[in-house]
Amino acid sequence: MSVLVRQWCGLGQCWGRYTVVHKISSSLLQTRNCAKKIQLGYTQGNLGPVRRLTTRAAVNTWNPMSIVLLIIPAGTFCLGTWQFQRRKWKLNLIEELETKTTALPIDFPEDVSELEDLEYQRVKLTGTFDHSQEIFLGPRPLMVGGDVKQAGSSLISSGQSGYLVVTPFKLADRDLTVLINRGWVSRRQKKPETRLDGQVTGVVELTGVFRRGEQRAPFMPKTTEGSILFTYRDVDKMAEQVGATPVFLDAVETQPGGPQGSQTRATLRNEHFSYMMTWYSLSLATTYLWYRRFIMGKPLM
Repeated sequence: MSVLVRQWCGLGQCWGRYTVVHKISSSLLQTRNCAKKIQLGYTQGNLGPVRRLTTRAAVNTWNPMSIVLLIIPAGTFCLGTWQFQRRKWKLNLIEELETKTTALPIDFPEDVSELEDLEYQRVKLTGTFDHSQEIFLGPRPLMVGGDVKQAGSSLISSGQSGYLVVTPFKLADRDLTVLINRGWVSRRQKKPETRLDGQVTGVVELTGVFRRGEQRAPFMPKTTEGSILFTYRDVDKMAEQVGATPVFLDAVETQPGGPQGSQTRATLRNEHFSYMMTWYSLSLATTYLWYRRFIMGKPLM
């Protein structure tokens, strides 16, 4: 009896081992069949590529090409910020210019060098004109209200083009002669005898706007030596030619029968806002393209 029991127990242990082995074999077989099905589906195009656990962004974001292309949005952003600062500077300059041109005139300083920091400042003077040494600056268009006069939707005709009459002016309280831009005359009134009523004599008091000299533009012809016609405001050359101090002022008032005064163009171009928006827009667009390509891993188009 005991022998039968032992044999029976032995058979049970063998059956248990067989069951475990059978289960393991079945699991391995199912895994193998599953792998074959996946491989077959991928080969036939029924399955997409198997994704890796690591993202494409983590692999491709900081390669040399992405770093180089990141310079474009960064650089355009810096340029936009620079234009923002330039716009602030220009607005302050325009405000300062408007303040000077509308402020009460000051007396002509004892030290002429003080005028160097006072461009567009109104200055009061008393003295006499020397009409025998008139100089002409031009050709120039007529200025009205600080801007070029227009006829309809276009600039004034060529017949209205003329010259600025620059006349030496000797101060009454000292031995000093300066240059006064008395105003604009047409080509027909260039000769002094055509405007005798405006050739003021004797001591006069006037208000002028201090102006610095101009730099000759590359396309502008040079002034002929000894000529009374200047194409740009070369204050040093003008003063040397008539024996005056290199100080130039635009007359504010108009003398009856004489040149039309107030020919100061006290405006500054301020296009920095459009430049700023252009650079910032480029920065935003290139930043999006960089993010789409190197972070999202998508094609640009």
